[in-house]
Amino acid sequence: MKKKTIWEMNRLTPDEFRSAPKIPLTVVLDNVRSLNNIGSIFRTCDAFAVERLCLCGISQTPPSPEIHKTALGAEDSVAWTYFEDTMHAVRKLREDGYIVCCLEQVNGSTMLDRFVPDPSRRYAFVAGHEVDGVSQQVVDACDICLEIPQAGTKHSLNVAVSTAITIWHFFRYFSAEI
Repeated sequence: MKKKTIWEMNRLTPDEFRSAPKIPLTVVLDNVRSLNNIGSIFRTCDAFAVERLCLCGISQTPPSPEIHKTALGAEDSVAWTYFEDTMHAVRKLREDGYIVCCLEQVNGSTMLDRFVPDPSRRYAFVAGHEVDGVSQQVVDACDICLEIPQAGTKHSLNVAVSTAITIWHFFRYFSAEI
């Protein structure tokens, strides 16, 4: 097998991407501190046509050389907004009709592999700080908590990895619509 060249992949330009259809998913970052994680999440949002990324609290925003290092330009193609407080983002999304999910390990969570999104709805999910996770106040404000099943000895995954897994889960259900 021969690897594809960049030209054979027929990728959209950033301008074409911005106007192309997206899956009905917004990703919210609750105080994510690592610029490398933020950049990686931008890149994943681009790869799977996420409609928007909301950066909240201490989460830094572009332009940033450190974000660019892992985003590789996705910070220019993915729509993003900044909220000083994650609760403001959650309230706004709920007002706009989104089902707001929390990606967190909580009592009564729904395992991600068993969650089937309603194709007629728009979703947002909140991913949290690298050590503290999603704040309890935000957890309480969400409609549902999703948890990624794990079988190893560690209790969690890196926030960029868990966000990518969750985006992929939604993309599997919504990619036929774009």
